Amino acid sequence: MNKQVDSPKDKIIRSQHVKLGTKNKKDQTFTDVNTMFYDTEMTPNFLTGSEVIRAAIKIASVGTSVAYPITPQSEAAALIGELYSEGYLDEYFRGESEFAVMGQCAGASFAGHRVFTTTAGPGTLRAMENFPMWAGSRLPIQVCVTMRGINSPLSIQPDTLEAHFLLESGMLMWHAETAQDLFDFILKGFIVAEQPDVHLPIATMCDGFFVTHTKDTVLLPPDDICLTPYDPYKSPVPCMDMECPPVRMMRDPFIMKSNYISYMTHASWQQEIRAAMERSRKHTIPLLDGLIDTHDLDREILIVSSGTAVSQGREAIRLLEEEGIKVGLVKIKTIRPFPHEEVKEATKNAKHIFVPEFNMAGWLAREIKAIVPDNHRVVAGPHVAGGMTMPSEVIVEEIKKYLGMKVSSISNRGS
Repeated sequence: MNKQVDSPKDKIIRSQHVKLGTKNKKDQTFTDVNTMFYDTEMTPNFLTGSEVIRAAIKIASVGTSVAYPITPQSEAAALIGELYSEGYLDEYFRGESEFAVMGQCAGASFAGHRVFTTTAGPGTLRAMENFPMWAGSRLPIQVCVTMRGINSPLSIQPDTLEAHFLLESGMLMWHAETAQDLFDFILKGFIVAEQPDVHLPIATMCDGFFVTHTKDTVLLPPDDICLTPYDPYKSPVPCMDMECPPVRMMRDPFIMKSNYISYMTHASWQQEIRAAMERSRKHTIPLLDGLIDTHDLDREILIVSSGTAVSQGREAIRLLEEEGIKVGLVKIKTIRPFPHEEVKEATKNAKHIFVPEFNMAGWLAREIKAIVPDNHRVVAGPHVAGGMTMPSEVIVEEIKKYLGMKVSSISNRGS
């Protein structure tokens, strides 16, 4: 049971976990996630995103992690292996392939472990069949997707196209802008995903290299505390144990004997997955302080984006301010559930909505166009792909060109 208490954040729910305040085998004290973030002194650390993943898993009470190396998540997976050797995880091993890893993660989650893994780019696509299976089986596995190029010619550089493929997988999807976001999202993601009325897998996404391999100052709690452990017996489907063998996960055999019943069972279950995703909002909003962040919404021009494109947008806004052009910002933190009402409200007064993205598909712009009134206001771009960076000047140029202002093309500068 949980109960409401006063907190720096509205509507925060404090855990009443049976192990709260006790210690694990590494002498870490099981601590409520809200206490960890809002009532504990944080210390600044200068870390890469990969090191941040290690720091999060060290205090996440993870039972199993399965690894398969693919750039740019390989370093994070190796660092988690170090944690295993130090006794912070019960199980850790390398799978035969990305597909195998996700199947092995499923087995560990079926059996009641908190499970974490990492993937990227072609590895995400090779593993794709497992993600809807995780969701349909209501397995609260967390996968950190360190996004990179997926197409030929081969690129290991950042590209967020794989997020487009994950949109209808049934997983929660949170997109980190910074290493601080990544740390926070990993720990808070476990708590939201494991809520009995949610109990879905979660993809904690970041832009490869831009986050995983660059150093940033990140505020971390002490590592003598850790998350309260996962309780598999609060799952909405049976936990696999000696009284509930694996065959039960096929549901009852009647669905194999009637096409009609089979169709209706699967249709209703897909609806339930989507309903569970919507129910996650009430847990996510207090932990993340909302599904979006906003600045200067009274302005006629807005930049709306997610991930590191938000950082580039911030600098573009500063450059535009120097020329007297006022621009506001909407940062989208969760892609699934998508913040439909929040984005509609935030953009209701904007005349122009620019959506810079690190992919050519423009999947985020499509999501926004699908929900906002008068969607001709939405400008899908600028876009870069294949690992190309997005200089803030490119965003500035896109906005000025759209407004009919004279621009000096960035490609001609210095010539």
